[in-house]
Parts: sequence; structure tokens; C-alpha cells
Amino acid sequence: MNGVSIFKLLIFAQNLLNLKKTLFLLLTLVFTAFLFAQVPVTDIYILHFADKAVNKSAVLNPSSYMSAKSVQRRLKQQIAFDQSDIPVNEQYIIATVKAGARILTRSRWFNTVVVEANREAAGRIQELPFVSKIERLNKGTKQFSAPFSEKSFFANETAYPWINNLTQKVAADVYSYGGAYNQINQLNGQSLHNLGYAGQGMTIAVIDAGFNSVDKMTCFDSLRGNNQILGTRDFALPGNDVYATSMHTHGTMVLSCMGANSSGNMIGTAPKSDYWLLRSEVGETESIIEEYYWVSAAEFADSVGVDLINSSLGYTTFDNTATNHTYADMDGNTTVITKGADKAAQKGILVVNSAGNSGGSGWWYIGAPADGDSVFSIGAVNATGIRASFSSVGPTFDRRIKPTVAAQGVGSAVYGPTGLLNANGTSFSSPIICGITACLWQAFPDLNNMQIIEAIKLTGSQASSPDSLLGWGIPDYSSALKTLSVPHNNAVASLLIYPNPVVDKLTIGLPFSFQGTYSLEIIDLQGKVVYSRQRDESSVRSLQIDDIKNIRPGIYFIKISNGSLISTGKIIKL
Repeated sequence: MNGVSIFKLLIFAQNLLNLKKTLFLLLTLVFTAFLFAQVPVTDIYILHFADKAVNKSAVLNPSSYMSAKSVQRRLKQQIAFDQSDIPVNEQYIIATVKAGARILTRSRWFNTVVVEANREAAGRIQELPFVSKIERLNKGTKQFSAPFSEKSFFANETAYPWINNLTQKVAADVYSYGGAYNQINQLNGQSLHNLGYAGQGMTIAVIDAGFNSVDKMTCFDSLRGNNQILGTRDFALPGNDVYATSMHTHGTMVLSCMGANSSGNMIGTAPKSDYWLLRSEVGETESIIEEYYWVSAAEFADSVGVDLINSSLGYTTFDNTATNHTYADMDGNTTVITKGADKAAQKGILVVNSAGNSGGSGWWYIGAPADGDSVFSIGAVNATGIRASFSSVGPTFDRRIKPTVAAQGVGSAVYGPTGLLNANGTSFSSPIICGITACLWQAFPDLNNMQIIEAIKLTGSQASSPDSLLGWGIPDYSSALKTLSVPHNNAVASLLIYPNPVVDKLTIGLPFSFQGTYSLEIIDLQGKVVYSRQRDESSVRSLQIDDIKNIRPGIYFIKISNGSLISTGKIIKL
């Protein structure tokens, strides 16, 4: 065979090989397309249920779905139980799953469920008789950020090795605050600690992005040793270990601002409080479903009886830009997370939330849920009390003053897995305030969450002229303690009631003598007055009620008032 023939043969072989490669590529593309065609594309939907399939007139039994501490908080603050407290109907959940959905999270307060489903399943779900509305959560075209991109809220915060020298100890202080001295002294918070108010008996839920190494760090030894960490829960990834080293460190640093107890290094503002550590935030991405995770976490916090929530989170923009919020959404009534935060406050929880770190960016306003009208929103100042340039500002879209108050968020002492750090961000001014607020509330357990917030606002450095940069300013907790210790008109005192439980007759012992016209009301857990009377008395220290046998069995509040003095109590009617 000559050289030309060999060359032609090689060319033929090469062409044949190229043809085989082309055919293989085409077959691969066809097969891949076939596979994708067989796997329906899923999306995320919000299901609104029409009801909870319970008799609205039935006597609610909150102890069946809420802890004793949660029930006690409601009774103490005279907050009625209602339909929103009842869990989502489990039979509805089962039917939704059978229709082809995967449950991502649920909300008892709003009677909704967030699910993942394909379009065919979504169509079946929409036909279920108990589904009043179905909405696709991912509006517009899906857009995904690059892997492990940092959410803007965290990216605007910084933490660096400890360099602050403000570590003095005052001889009169019971704690050696170390690096945290300035951030508590700026609030006169050590005055509460010195009187023994360090958060004992108060429970704080920390809703955050992860608690990397909290189970090992020595600064949390006392929390673990005294069983002050009551539990953990992951709402973004159920069953996940929130302490894992793969988790975000943000929640770790936030917790340290309240719960650290390392003498001479750092003492948090509530070292004796109990804590629930709840993960709702996925730190590496930003999706609007995280707002729904947050609501689920807040509902759980309510059910286990927390007193305060610290949330160093804020939402404005997302990886899927079609779901972005606008400034008009910051009106206290639009975003689901803000509605959830206000609902938590209605349930008697004091919700503390960072204002945000966008003060120096194109979006300089507070984020959600800091815009909530019942949310204690916290801005940031430096060690000398000057506003941090990054601290988000108000007003809300409906012109309310935000933030509420401010604390140190520049060079704040925090602990991370690597040790003591300085950190910048309203994420840290928020828990500094939350912890010392728990100590103040500990001193006045008969006050409700809104009364505590108002007392703190009145002591702020800008209380006489609040603005939308720092709100009422830097509060003075020593002043708040003194102000609340002074007796006021309209004082509330407890009644002595016996027998209790009661069948038909009861006697009420009054804490002080009532004179003139007084009113007596018995109120059920839904807030309905089921018994009332009004009488005139020259002077009376006890009352007899003989005609309540027709009141249905249950738990009730009793309130007696003469216009200036109020006495309250609760009874169990058999």
C-alpha cells in the first residue's frame, strides 16, 4: 500500500471517529433531555388554610400545646388565648403530603404551610377543600447567587482579633467585665447586676444563623454547667446540629453578648438567663423563605415560654431579586417576618431586633422585622456614644420613629470560636440591649413587655427629642430601675381568691381597701367578659360572689378596679 493510500485511510478513520463522537454527544444530549423531562420541576408555595377544623366556641386547652411557662406568661399579662394559638390541623398536613408536597415549614399564627411541590401537585393541592389560597413564593424567574456568597447583612459586619483596652474593673461591681466593661457601663447596666439582677428566671430565645462551637467554648461553661441552654432547634434544616463547625459563627457571637461568663475577659449582659438557640437563617444565601423559618422559630419560642427574643437579623433584598422588599414594605404591616414579630409581641414576648447595617449604603433604612410597631429596634453607637455610620435609620414608611434605642455596636466585645474579638454591627448592640432588658424585667415581673420598653425609652439620652438616627438614644438602666421602683397611680396588685379552683361561690380578699364605686369583671381566655357587676362601697377589704355556678368550666381572669387602683387574679372554674 503506498503512502497516499495510507493517508486516505487515516483520514477516513478520523472522520469515522469524529462521527461516532458526534453521535455519542447527540445521544447523550437526547438522553439527558429525556431524564429532565421525566423529573417535574418543583417550586415553593405558600398554602393558606381556610380554618383549623375546631369548634370556635369550644373551651381552649392551651396546656395541650403550650408549656406551663408559656401559659403562665399569658395569664400574668392577661393575654387571651385564641384560634391563632392552636396548631395547624395535622389532617390537613397529611392530605397535603399525599397530594405530592414536601412540608418545609408551617405557621400556627397565620394558619399557613410552606411546601415544595411540582406544578401537577400544586394543582391537586389547590383543589383540596381546606386550602383557601395557594401562592408561589419564588416570584419571577429563579436567580441563584454564587455558592457560599455572604448575605449582605452579615457582609456589612466585621469581626477582628481583640485590640480594645477598655477592660477595667470597678471595685464595687460584682463582675469583672473585662472587654465588655464599656458596653455595659455605657448603659449603666452593671447597677442591675450589682443588685443581683443578672437574668435569673428569664428565658431568651436567640433566633440566628448557627451557633458554631457553643457546645465547646469555655466562655459558655456556666451556661452548660447550670443547664441554662434549654435546647436547640433548626428550622431551616430540621434535625441539624446547630453547634457544628460547619455552621455560621454569627449566632455564637450574638449569644456571647448576653450569655458569656468569663471573668476578666468578658461578661454578657444576662449571664444567668436561660436560652433557647434557634436557627432560622441560612448565612450563605438569602431567600425569602427564611422569613417563614423565622416565624416558625418565634412560634416555637412562644410555645416553650420564652420571655424575650433576640433577633440580630434583617431582610431587605434577596438572591432572587423579584422577591426584594421596597421601602414601602417597611410600614410595620407588610412583610411576613414583621407580622410574625408583632404577633410574638402580642403574645407577651419582648422582641428585640437589630436595626440593620445599611446606614452607609444605598438602602439606608431599617429592615424587616425592625419596622414592627411592637418591636424593640436597636441601633449602634461607638464606645463614646457617637452613632455608627453603618447603623440603619428610620423613619418607617408610615413615618414612625426607628430605631427605638441604641447601644455599642462598634468595637463590641464578642466571643467567636477563635476567642475574644472586637466586632462591628447592630447584630451586637441588639443582644447587649436584650440581655440587660431581661435583667430589668426580672426586677419587675408584674409589668408587661410594652411597659418595660416604654420605661427604657424614657431614660434615653434623646428622650426629650427622639429622632430617626438613634431613636430615644442610649438608655440608662439604672435610671429605669429607679423610676419603676417608685409607686404609681393605677397600681396593679394581686387578689387573694379562695377556694380556687371554685365551683359556685368564692371569696376575694383585696390588697387594699376599696372605697366608692368599683367594678368587678370575670374574663375568659378569649377576652370576653362573662360576669360583671358594679357597686358602691364605703370601705371594703373582701368581696363575696355567690352566683357564678353557670359559668362554664375553664381558666378565667378576675379584675377589680375603682378607677385608680386595679387588682387582678385568676381562677379555675370547675
